[in-house]
Amino acid sequence: MQDIAPVIVFVGVLVFLAHIFTAVFSRTRVPDVLLLIIIGICVGPVLGLVSPADFGAVGSVLTTITLIIILFESGTALELMSLRSAVGGAMSLAAVSFFLSMGAVAGLALWLTDLEFIPAFILGAIVGSISEAIVIPMVKQLRMRKDSQTMLSLESSVNDVLSIVITIALVEAYLLGEFHLAAVTGKLIAAFLVAAVFGVAGAFIWSRLLNRIHAIKNAMFTTAAFAFIIFGVAEILGFSGAIAALAFGITIGNVESIRFYIFRRPQASETEGLNESEKAFFSEVAFLLKTFFFVYLGISLELISGWFIQLALILTAVIFLLRIPAVKVTVRNSIPARDASIVAIMVPKGLAAAVLAIIPLQAGVVGGELIKSVTYGVVLSSIVFTAIMLLLLEKTGLSALYIWFYSLDRQKISGYCQRLASIEAPDLSGLQERVSSVDISKLPQRVKTASSGIKTHVKTLFYDFGRPSEYRSSSKGKKDKRKNGE
Repeated sequence: MQDIAPVIVFVGVLVFLAHIFTAVFSRTRVPDVLLLIIIGICVGPVLGLVSPADFGAVGSVLTTITLIIILFESGTALELMSLRSAVGGAMSLAAVSFFLSMGAVAGLALWLTDLEFIPAFILGAIVGSISEAIVIPMVKQLRMRKDSQTMLSLESSVNDVLSIVITIALVEAYLLGEFHLAAVTGKLIAAFLVAAVFGVAGAFIWSRLLNRIHAIKNAMFTTAAFAFIIFGVAEILGFSGAIAALAFGITIGNVESIRFYIFRRPQASETEGLNESEKAFFSEVAFLLKTFFFVYLGISLELISGWFIQLALILTAVIFLLRIPAVKVTVRNSIPARDASIVAIMVPKGLAAAVLAIIPLQAGVVGGELIKSVTYGVVLSSIVFTAIMLLLLEKTGLSALYIWFYSLDRQKISGYCQRLASIEAPDLSGLQERVSSVDISKLPQRVKTASSGIKTHVKTLFYDFGRPSEYRSSSKGKKDKRKNGE
């Protein structure tokens, strides 16, 4: 018992700190998620007091239960009107943001590392995900419109499913030596549609049983238990349990507004949905589980070397930059410009990416260790970037720049062009005479030489500066490989 006592004290202190961090977030806009992850990193990788192996199978079970509760509880809070207006933007944003990030990361990985074509895209698919377990709790504490919050919640859930399905498909393609696009597309459609049908049908069935369940004492958690069953059955059948849990929560939270009856029309005295005490209970449970989840996420991360940190920072910065036009193209004017600026910075990676990063290594994919290390770096740096950007949007004038960009439309752009066209052109006759007298015959060769030199310097930076010896490959070795290939 003496060995357990410090752990119990730590758990109690952690719950109090979680509430304090929530208050800190409301005042300073420093996310409580980041502070909880930092605690996990300190007690885990830094001090070595605990590791994921100490949790055994309980760790993965805890994270899965937390994900189910967060998705279910967030679904009960979504309104049908907000859902209808947000679902189109969420689906298009998820697809554009994911594939844009995956392609860019894969291209950079091919250029800056020794990864082959498919392993580079595996890395892109893993870090192209967005963690709904991080996004949903953060969004609920921000001042955003309901439909904007709904869109972010849906997008992060869809994005995570895309990452899981495509990553596993690419690993299988690498092992088999062939990639079947039709099979992957079919899996994606089934993962979404069938899982959603599971969740909706389960919610209607459970809504007819709720009135009898309410008559039983200490049965408040049975709804969450049914959500566990829905999630598990969907996963066993090969569909997305996360989408099923979210659909179950949305339907059970709005079942009284849906004019569709199972078995018989309910009496006026019967309640079909959750009452207020149940919603408050699940909100508390989600808060408690979220606290331990983020600490466990910090414990699960591994410290990486300087070269991996550089590469992770570059990939994270590119993902954040590409998110800006992705939001502009897909969301357009469906949400306010201020909400669009928040959507543009919400790309944190989470535990799903960290778990997926281990699969290529276990499957024997060449470069699996590199994929795992870079993914861990991107997970941490993306969370830190999101926290910093959120703080800057709330406290500095950066929000004005984002709002200006997302408020641009065709009329404003054409107005700016007309203003530029109305400006009188300066007299450039003297400049033209000077330019015509310059010999530019050797300019293409100079540009080509300078471009080649810049590329060589950049690659040298990543191959020789702080890079682990097992990932170094000299230019001589590459020439030998080319000769042997010839």
